[in-house]
Amino acid sequence: MIQENNNLQSNFELQFSRVLNIILEHRNRAYHAINEQQLMTAWKIGAFVSARIKNAEWGKKIVDDLADYIKVHEPKLRGYSRRNIYNMVMFYDNYSSEEFLDTASHFLNAQFVQIATAQVEQDPEASQSDSPQFVQTTSAQLPFVVSLTGFSNHIIILNECDSWQERLFYILYAHKEKLSYKELERCIENDTYRSLLGGKEKLSAGLLETYPQSSALFKDKVILDFLNLPQKASEKQIKKGILQHLKQFVLELGKDFLFVDEEYLLDVGGSPFKADLLFFHRGLQCLVAIEVKKTKFHPRDLGQLEFYLEALDRDVKRSNENPSIGILLCPSANKTVVEYAMNRSMSPTMITEYKKQLIPKEKLQESLDEFCKFFLTNAQKNEEKKRK
Repeated sequence: MIQENNNLQSNFELQFSRVLNIILEHRNRAYHAINEQQLMTAWKIGAFVSARIKNAEWGKKIVDDLADYIKVHEPKLRGYSRRNIYNMVMFYDNYSSEEFLDTASHFLNAQFVQIATAQVEQDPEASQSDSPQFVQTTSAQLPFVVSLTGFSNHIIILNECDSWQERLFYILYAHKEKLSYKELERCIENDTYRSLLGGKEKLSAGLLETYPQSSALFKDKVILDFLNLPQKASEKQIKKGILQHLKQFVLELGKDFLFVDEEYLLDVGGSPFKADLLFFHRGLQCLVAIEVKKTKFHPRDLGQLEFYLEALDRDVKRSNENPSIGILLCPSANKTVVEYAMNRSMSPTMITEYKKQLIPKEKLQESLDEFCKFFLTNAQKNEEKKRK
């Protein structure tokens, strides 16, 4: 009888899950539709004003007058100040430029570069008086990749990022992680671009073999400034700070991480062992154990972490879940020591530092190429799911 009730409840939960998925799917569609219209509005206004500024038809005073005109005639409208109109011009000029289109074409396939529905419509009444240059400009299309995140996110990306490759990365990353303006701002400040695409030196051979896409999912550096720790913080203080600021910490790691427990108890051979922090990764469907260290990386730390992963996989992991992953969180790591330690480690482990370091541009370009391939593969999988 109890078993029948459990089966019945499980069946209901499955049906409820499908209803929830329907709600979320259509809510996301509504959000994307609104976002696309906002972007198209900014794109068309940007194109219209940009053409007149370039042809010296309009000066700064005219743009001020336009902002005032909109305010007087539609006082309830928000977001059309002088500053925002110039943001729209910047938005259009940058994303219609050959440099951006060439970058997007290099890393993504053709469908992400242009969409026919985004063509800027020409005002029939203005066609007689508009200059040929403006008519030519209006044929430009809004690249589909631009529609992946909101207008406010684009403005901070355009203002804060130095290269087209970096801008493309943050557009894709903001879409993948569903980042708000503030969340994206922090990611840019903390240089997620370099920390996520920094290379594979700190990923074990076992992690790369078990999860080939892991280099596009895990950072090799995080910034823990929000913990407000003393200069010589203990491991206990670091763990306590992380738990008190769990939301910020998860954002640093990536939004697919779900917190499970602290000091997670593992009973092996009748002896208790405790993993510092235990998470679950939704994308990879696996447990992730994080060991916090106050000193630089030492190979013995890796052995301890591998022991915890073995215990998790044998005694905690469910049959439908993938092998567990281990992350060593430490303030620094000697490159040569890391190479020796990770080269033969067949457990899915990696090292994440909370220290800034610059990464060569060539390495970033290679890693961005891999990230974009990962992004395209997931986009294709999502499309196939929708068709089913």
